[in-house]
Formats: sequence, C-alpha cells, structure tokens
Amino acid sequence: MKNAELNQRRLAATPRGIGVMCGFYAERAENATLWDVEGNEVIDFAAGIAVLNTGHRHPKVIAAIEKQLNAFTHTAYQIVPYESYIALAERINQRAPIEGACKTAFFTTGAEAVENAVKIARAYTGRPGVITFGGGFHGRTYMTMALTGKVAPYKLGFGPFPGSVFHGQYPNALYGVSTEDAMNSLERIFKADIDAKQVAAIVLEPVQGEGGFNIAPPEFMQALRALCDQQGILLIADEVQTGFARTGTLFAMEHYTVKPDLITMAKSLAGGMPLSAVAGRAEVMDAPAPGGLGGTYAGNPLAVASALAVLEVIEEEQLCQRSQRLGQHLVEVLQQARKHCPAIADIRAKGSMVAVEFNDPATGKPSPEFTRQVQQKAQEEGLLLLSCGVNGNVIRFLYPLTIPDAQFNQALAILSRALVH
Repeated sequence: MKNAELNQRRLAATPRGIGVMCGFYAERAENATLWDVEGNEVIDFAAGIAVLNTGHRHPKVIAAIEKQLNAFTHTAYQIVPYESYIALAERINQRAPIEGACKTAFFTTGAEAVENAVKIARAYTGRPGVITFGGGFHGRTYMTMALTGKVAPYKLGFGPFPGSVFHGQYPNALYGVSTEDAMNSLERIFKADIDAKQVAAIVLEPVQGEGGFNIAPPEFMQALRALCDQQGILLIADEVQTGFARTGTLFAMEHYTVKPDLITMAKSLAGGMPLSAVAGRAEVMDAPAPGGLGGTYAGNPLAVASALAVLEVIEEEQLCQRSQRLGQHLVEVLQQARKHCPAIADIRAKGSMVAVEFNDPATGKPSPEFTRQVQQKAQEEGLLLLSCGVNGNVIRFLYPLTIPDAQFNQALAILSRALVH
C-alpha cells in the first residue's frame, strides 16, 4: 500500500472539511515514533495534538485496556455504573487544584467537557452570559465555536452561533497587550454588552493552545479571580491541552496561587482513548439536576481504565519533572538558534508546553510562510511539527514526555537545521 494511493482514496471518500496535514499514512507507532505504510520513520512532536503525553502504546496503558476489554466494553455508566469511573473521579478530585471538596464528571471529548462546564455554570448561577478571550480555542461544536476566539478555519461558514458569549483581550506581551489592557476589555464588555451580574462564567486557557501557547501572567489570573469573586462569576480553566504534566505540573493552574471553580480536561487524560472530564467545587458540580449531565459513551470503561494507567505512569515515571527538564533543554536550543535565525520573534515555555513565534525580520509582521518552511524542512528529515497561532506563525512542540533522551536530541538537531535553512 502506498501513501499516494491512500491519498487518492481519501479525497474520493471523505469531505474536504476534514483537513489533513500529512501526506503519509500511519501504520504503527511506539512511544515517540511513527511508521507510515511505506516503512518511513517519523519522530512525533505532535502527539495527536497533545494527546500522547505518555507516548504511543505505553505498556501500562495497553495492559489496562486489555484487562478491561476482557471484562466489558460498555454498559452506559448512567444505566449500569462501574467502580473504575468512581475510582478515576476520586483520583482527579485529589489532584485537581480546586478549593474545598471536589467532584468530577466524565464525558468523551474536550468540546463536550467545555459545553458541560458552561451548562454547570449556568445551572449554578442562574445566569446566561459567558466571557472568553480572543485567540482561545474551546472546540468545534456550536457552543464551543462561539467560545473560540479564532475565525479561520473553525467558524467559516457555520454561523450564527449561540448568543450571550463575549470575547475579551488575552494578555500578549509580544503584541503590547498588558494585563491592565485585558482587564479593561472586560470592563468594556460589562459597560457595552452585558451586565456583570448576568455573566455565569469566564472561561480561559491558562496557556492558549491553538492561539499560540500564550501564557496567562500570574497577575492576570489573580485579577480574574478577584473580579469573579466580586461579581459572583465562576472561573473556568480550560485545561484540555495544558493538562497531565504538559506544563511541568499535572495541571497548569498549579502554577498560579489562585484556583478556578471548574476545570475542563481531555486530550492526554486517557493516553489516546476518547475521554474528557469536568472537575469542580462540589456545590457547583451538584447544581444540575439528575439526568442533566452524561452521554451514552461518557466515561467509557476502556477509556477510564486507560486514564487510571496514565495517572500511574505520570507519577511512577516522574513525568512532571521530566517535562520541566525536556522543556528547558528545548528552550536552550531555541535560544541558541535565535542567534542565527532573525525570524524568531519570541520563545514561550511553561514546562514542555513550548512554542516559537516567527515574524518577518524586515517588516516585523507575522510570517506564516517561514513557519511552513520550518515545518516542511523538519518533516523532510523525519520530524513532525505542528503550527498554531491566530496568524499561523507559531510552531508548538508536543512531544511525548516519555521520549528517549537520544531521540529527543536527534529531533532537536533536525529542528536546529530547519531553523537556519
């Protein structure tokens, strides 16, 4: 079977709306390595878009899924419950940076988790409004498209979107947006669009994913928490991409002194199996009536078994500490490359959530062209990289945290060559 042949079949069988980045097709994978159908080897710095922090096919994850597979695959938790769901909720309740007693509900996708967090916030507060931020990404369903602060490609041709959703500015030092500017943008929303007393929740990513790995300054998070407390608004941390050791702590919110009321999570929670969750203050989580939350596949037993194994692997293999070490090494390599690559405008990092932004040295404007060239050059040498950012001019690094040191160094050597092409 050849990649070109499969590509022709894909074009004939599937719609163009499902954009595909790579021209090669996966046949098998192990930890941080992919092999395509023609036997070519690729170092995977995409990890299924931040899903494989514990790598492809971790032995513990495979064993957990196989054991559950031999017991049962589905009952629908809301019909016939099972102990593993409760055990996973207990584990997350212990670890989630939530004030006081915590409860957790499981769903299937990140978008589902965010939608349910909004449902919970509206049920608890009795208010309709939701505020998010420009550059944020929260999903592809109608509510989460409304929340997402990036038009192309996520919103093109799909409107109108649900109402009572408003977008503030997210701090961005590179483009001169301060914490004060961001907080002032919320005040403008309260004056021009919706009374603060009608806002149920403020939703933000502690580190914006699709938006370019922009990191929320500590003073911004503190100001948001103070505003929410003053106005009776819930603070929701969208940790779908930042969770599970990616930033050097299990949750990115652990880097801040304040705590959110609700946290959404998915991606690396279950090591490649579809599972998401909302964790939050017990009284908030209990606001919806019985039957108000759930889903046919929500908390699927195979995915739950995988997630329990993932949490064990993160702890046993000290992946939070490893995340910090690998991220620091990558930043050093990028800083070295910056001396020979004038297109590098910024390097941002929180643990292994690392990004490099490219601007045209002559104009200072974002350079998606240079970004694509870096991606292409790296891929020609067998390194898979993802771009992001509102202007498509950011490379983000999402390697498995379990990647062997020798392979990591090999990848960084490829990256260095790609940056000075």
